[in-house]
Amino acid sequence: MFRNFKMISNVIFGRGCFNQLDEILAQKRATPDAWIVFVTDDVFQGKALEKRLPLHANDMLLWVNVDDEPKTSYVDLLTEKVKNFSTTLPSGVIGIGGGSAMDLAKSVSLMLTNPGSSQEYQGWDLIKNPAVFHAAVPTLSGTGAEVSRTAVLTGPEKKLGLNSDYTVFDQVILDPELIKDVPQEQHFYTGMDCYIHCIESLEGTYLNQFSKSYGEKALELCREVYLDDTATDKDDKLMMASFFGGMSIAYSQVGACHALSYGLSYLLGTHHGIGCSIVFDYLEEFYPEGVKEFRAMMKKQNIELPRNLTKDLTDEDMETMITVALGLEPLWENCLGADWKTIMTRDKARSLFEKM
Repeated sequence: MFRNFKMISNVIFGRGCFNQLDEILAQKRATPDAWIVFVTDDVFQGKALEKRLPLHANDMLLWVNVDDEPKTSYVDLLTEKVKNFSTTLPSGVIGIGGGSAMDLAKSVSLMLTNPGSSQEYQGWDLIKNPAVFHAAVPTLSGTGAEVSRTAVLTGPEKKLGLNSDYTVFDQVILDPELIKDVPQEQHFYTGMDCYIHCIESLEGTYLNQFSKSYGEKALELCREVYLDDTATDKDDKLMMASFFGGMSIAYSQVGACHALSYGLSYLLGTHHGIGCSIVFDYLEEFYPEGVKEFRAMMKKQNIELPRNLTKDLTDEDMETMITVALGLEPLWENCLGADWKTIMTRDKARSLFEKM
């Protein structure tokens, strides 16, 4: 049975297109009391972007903090704030920021229409009711959160996304001007999330022509951004690489790096992009050419990875990371095939974590 893949309904791309957000949202303001929630990374509080938000009198500006990876408890808290803001549901939820802010916006839009806690929906296709209209304005590029069908959350027992067709954004605004001032290290680590998406997709057992077409183009763009000194319009290219990289894994899957990074993040709170980079550097056995090129990109961009993150962990800590990582079965099957459990044993996973 082939999966009937849900795609974003509307996408707008171009420098300055953020200025059209108000016009786009006007279609959702069908009644005088209609209101919109702007889920916005608090790094922009007091900055120029705050003044550009097309807020109307009834709207809610919801600042979110993403110093830590998004947690189910935080999603539940934000959802409660939105519900308490008005007696009616919002006409839209707009996520403005990087991958974490966009995942929070996805999650809130889902939890406004689905009962209980967000931790009950960590997994594949557990969401039963459609979300309210939700849109993304990425201010970082690389995670692919703007296009993916998942909102990655850390819960009490696991790090796992709200994976659902209802999670997919209804509208995405891709304005390369919004990523021009991203700090160098953050620019690298979020971009490497995209690069690693492509490597895992293109070398996975789930590979198909749909995924291959998007993955190859995203990989080409990543190489221009991080290896080619003569390349122009790098912000435009990285924004499209992120989008295409997300599309590549949408009809396939990621692999060993993301599975292990979930374990690392669950225990240590390591941010996704840097966590993936730390893990990928030790995966020559699985992705030899990708790791070689990744190291060339690190050298070119003068990046030094954090080391010795796991050296002082207890045996219990290590077992927790292993359990979280090995719980992501589709990722391991994509990487190693149907008999992956005979290859990626708990001892093997431990040996990889011990290197980090």
